[in-house]
Parts: sequence; structure tokens; C-alpha cells
Amino acid sequence: MKVLRTPEERFINLLNFPYRPLYIESLKGYENLRMHYIDEGPKDAKFSFLCLHGQPTWCYLYRKMTPIFLNAGYRVVAPDFFGFGRSDKPLEDEVYTFDFHRNSIIEFINHLRLKNIILVGQDWGGIIGLTLPMEMPNRFSKLILMNTALGTGEGVPSPGFKAFRDWVNKSPDMDVGKLMLRGTSILTPEELKAYDAPFPDITYKAGIRRFPNLLPTEYDAPGAEISRRARDWFQTEWTGEAFMAVGMQDPVLGPSVMRTLRATIPRCPKPLNLEEAGHFVQEWGDIVAKKALEVFNL
Repeated sequence: MKVLRTPEERFINLLNFPYRPLYIESLKGYENLRMHYIDEGPKDAKFSFLCLHGQPTWCYLYRKMTPIFLNAGYRVVAPDFFGFGRSDKPLEDEVYTFDFHRNSIIEFINHLRLKNIILVGQDWGGIIGLTLPMEMPNRFSKLILMNTALGTGEGVPSPGFKAFRDWVNKSPDMDVGKLMLRGTSILTPEELKAYDAPFPDITYKAGIRRFPNLLPTEYDAPGAEISRRARDWFQTEWTGEAFMAVGMQDPVLGPSVMRTLRATIPRCPKPLNLEEAGHFVQEWGDIVAKKALEVFNL
């Protein structure tokens, strides 16, 4: 397997992201790949916030939520999926599959022996993350979900998602900064530079090209059966708490998609609707994090 590693100098002086980069080079089943993550706060905290990013971002996306959770006394762990952020990037598009990503996060959780997990997921962070609690139910206690879904292969994908997938397939060298700005006009040039940092050129972009095509939109697509099992598990077995925040301007995984997801999660209260937010809800993350802590009485 040919693998690329983004030069460290691309990540110098990241705005509002003072966290020490950590790496795992011995992840079970991924021994030739290096995964990046941050791990802040006390290791013996009552809860660990596991923050999973989506497309085309990395754990930098959680820079506004992380300090809120840390100031409340909790642990924050945020990995970069392979192909994203500071993690290694297999060169070939075909390496990236639903199971490739899902299993890497399962092994990551096992490697760090995380427990009392509060899953924080948006986009693929939820699409994959929501299939994990049924796999290890004793490790997860709460959910914070933002503009995400379960890819059950049932129903019709939103027109916004289909348009985005088509655009990605026509843009193998997509400009990540421009994509982020299109969905989140409040971003500064320094923040856009941080989102561009992992991808010096087109050869580093296989992971972000693949994600939209991995969403299980057909009943027998890879990942669909696992996602249906997760949906059924939540409806019958889940006993934890949940909180949702919705970016109301998102045409891809917006209000209608989140209504469907909310119906899947028992006892999920009325969501926090962010009228100005689009797909990348974490850019309003300080508001979301504070409200989640309030709802959970943490």
C-alpha cells in the first residue's frame, strides 16, 4: 500500500488549536498506518468526549467545543480518520471503504481503552460513529449529534447530497478551503488555511474523494446492513441520553434528515436549531457544547 504523510510544517501555528498532536502507529489491523489524534483532559474523568469529524475536515473542526468540555473537567479525544488531517493517507481511492474507516475507530477505542464515552458526531462522524455503540454498548453513555444520519440504504438521498456527490466526483482536486467557505461564510483566512493544511496537492485527496461515494444509499450497499442493525439496536436497546443540534441551512444533512434520525433515538429531546448554521455545525460549537452540558446536567 502506498501511503502519503502530510508534512508537519503544514500544521504550524494553527489558529486556536494549541493541542499536542499524538500518534498511534500500532493500531490493530492498520500496522503500516499512523493515526493522529488529540487527547486532552484528565484520563480518569467521569466522561470522555469522543469527537469524530466528517468530510472534508479533521479534528481541527472541534476547536470551539474542546475547551468547553475541558473547562467542565472532562476528557476530549478526537482522532483524524485515515486520509484526513494529520493521519496517514493511502494513495489509492479503493483503499477507503466503509469497513476500513469503521474498524479503524473501533480499534482506536480499544487501543485507548476508552469508557464512559460521549459520542460527538457530525457528517461521517455520526454515519460511522452511530454504528459503534451496539458493538461495545458498555463503553458508550451519551450522544451529541449534528447534521448526520444512519446510512441504512432505505429511502431517497436528499437532492443536496446527490448534488454534492456529483460535484465531488467531477472535482478530484477539490479546493477544501473554498468548499468550507461555501458552507460556512464566517470562517477566517487563517481557519481556511488550517482546513487546507492536510492536502498539499491532489495526491493527498483520495480519502475526501471517496467519502461521498461510501454513503450507503442502496439497500445492499456496504455499510447499509450494519447501519440498519444500529438503527434497530437504538430503538430497542439504547438506554443512554442524546442531544441534537441542527444547522438549518444545510442542504445535505439538514433538518429533514435530522428529524428522521431523531425518531430513531429514544428519549431524544427537541434539538437545538441553529438558524444561521450550515453543514459544519461545529463552527458554532461553543453554543452547542454549552447547551449539551446543560441538557446532560454536566
